[in-house]
Amino acid sequence: MDEVLLVTGGSRGIGAATAVLAARKGYAVAVNYTRAEAAAQEVVQTIRAAGGKAVAIQGDVADEQQVLALFGEVDRQLGRLTALVNNAGIVDRPGRVDEMSLERLKRMFDINVIGSFLCAREAIKRMSTRHGGRGGAIVNVSSAAARLGAPGQYVDYAASKGAIDSMTVGLAKEVAAEGIRVNAVRPGLIETDIHASGGLPDRVRELAHLVPMQRGGSAGEVAQAIVWLLSPEASYTTMSLVEVSGGR
Repeated sequence: MDEVLLVTGGSRGIGAATAVLAARKGYAVAVNYTRAEAAAQEVVQTIRAAGGKAVAIQGDVADEQQVLALFGEVDRQLGRLTALVNNAGIVDRPGRVDEMSLERLKRMFDINVIGSFLCAREAIKRMSTRHGGRGGAIVNVSSAAARLGAPGQYVDYAASKGAIDSMTVGLAKEVAAEGIRVNAVRPGLIETDIHASGGLPDRVRELAHLVPMQRGGSAGEVAQAIVWLLSPEASYTTMSLVEVSGGR
């Protein structure tokens, strides 16, 4: 039977690198996107060109009806889900907490936290032995910001990732006896487009001196950790928060 993986926010950065690497390891991959259809299709074509199996499926993880439709499409096109990477997430423009609007805060937590919960919920319904599944693995993409707090830049983002850490610990314990492992990675300064979308395109280069390894990381380096956590090689690993941060 195929291992079926859904990567949310899979059209770019860490999500895209994870989709491509997982496909190389034999997963059938659903590449989720919200608006970047062309980028998602490019990831799919990269996978197919290498002999892998992949589809691109639109869906906003912050919208429950779209999440239900997304998982329904995965069921229909690829079969029963066995792996989920909760990667979809946003940052916003740098700012202090006393400058943050309610709209900004709601958007941040709707996508980064509630979206991850909704996707985990639907994944568990398909993976859990309690629901007739054969087990599986969930990897949540957190951030080193959960530890560092991101003062003066985006405390809201850091707090959303702190929630992901707590979710990872609690959910791992909740479903461990049902054949599901739940882990998280905490990327540090990684060269992806997310910094530009937050108004700081040179952030990695400017802060590289703060990293003990003296450089930013790549999306591919984070993907290696994610795919290992999904794999049978990590069969006794659950509830782990894996730092991929160059020592920062």
